[in-house]
Amino acid sequence: MSKFVHPNITKLRKEKEKKPIYMAGASVGDLEIKYVTDALKNGWYHDKYYYVEKLEKSFTQYHNRKYALMTPNCTSAIHLLLAGLGIGPGDEVIVPECTWIATTVSSVHLGAKVIFCDIEKDSWCLDPESVRENITDKTKAIIVVDLFGNMANWTELEKISQEFNIPLVEDAAEALGSTLNGVRAGKFGVGSTFSFHNTKTMTTGEGGMLLIDDDKLYKKCTLLRDLGRGPDTKAYFNEIIGYKFMPFNVQAALGLAQFERLDELVSIKRHHYEFYKKELSHLDVQFNSEPDNVFNGVWITGMVLGESYGMDKHEFINKLDSLGIPVRPFFYPLSSIPAYNLEKDYINKNSNSYKISNRGVNLPGAANLTDDQLKEICDNIKKVLER
Repeated sequence: MSKFVHPNITKLRKEKEKKPIYMAGASVGDLEIKYVTDALKNGWYHDKYYYVEKLEKSFTQYHNRKYALMTPNCTSAIHLLLAGLGIGPGDEVIVPECTWIATTVSSVHLGAKVIFCDIEKDSWCLDPESVRENITDKTKAIIVVDLFGNMANWTELEKISQEFNIPLVEDAAEALGSTLNGVRAGKFGVGSTFSFHNTKTMTTGEGGMLLIDDDKLYKKCTLLRDLGRGPDTKAYFNEIIGYKFMPFNVQAALGLAQFERLDELVSIKRHHYEFYKKELSHLDVQFNSEPDNVFNGVWITGMVLGESYGMDKHEFINKLDSLGIPVRPFFYPLSSIPAYNLEKDYINKNSNSYKISNRGVNLPGAANLTDDQLKEICDNIKKVLER
């Protein structure tokens, strides 16, 4: 029998064996397995919160904060902080148009009204001028999102906060590792929150963290986190009505191992970002902002298509999908999605958000991407945009 293999058969085999390109995904290794195994074997009695406490302490030290409270996810961390601040019915909470809905839902559940403000053209973060224009006597908090690792204009936002005596809340879910003027994301506002979702730079599968400096706010949030119980509460003698937002030791074991590898994990994200910029910067596109005073941890690389292409994000995504490249849409303006259905009230006020979102995408950022895969992604983007 002939050993000849038709070239087309060889090509098909190679294509079948080729690793898929994933949009997102974590890097998990031996250290994570070691810590999780230890938590499973030994973390059920006197050490049942050992890894939780270790991770909380590591986060306070890293971010130069006084207190940390680990939570089941970032959404519950935001909820805990807003509840601790006393946000409730009749209040207004300012939020950016372009962010994940989780930034906003806690305000709604607490009975407050969310006010959507525009984003800046360069940073894609909350526009201070839009914030100033939307403040009323009902405004009780301003939630600032460091989008995709980009840093917001904290200098101007802090001026507004002080002028109107309105607390800033930092949603740093996507900004672990980023800095502004040498200050880490997570050190801004009266409190800051992080996400450890399985798509994030550092993961616990699901998980979150709340960082606080104020003693009274910390005590209240501690009680709220565990059904009104604190370290000094008598057994079954709950002090207030709270939530069940306690973390799990195994979850934290995974998180501690990830945190100890944080520089490595951020460097992976940085590599993706720098690779995309090098390969695609000649195109009419805009990437995550990184001015001289910012180090961007780049949870995900965002890319906004220039108007010259006459192409919106959906057409671009569909074309790349047909070439086997997964690309995710930039966050929709929240006022436009069915959950809020307020587009007619905001489309003209928040024009940057609507224009940027319409042409914005997120490029693949899975931790296991190889340079060959990054090159394949870039080559196909060029194929779509250089026609």
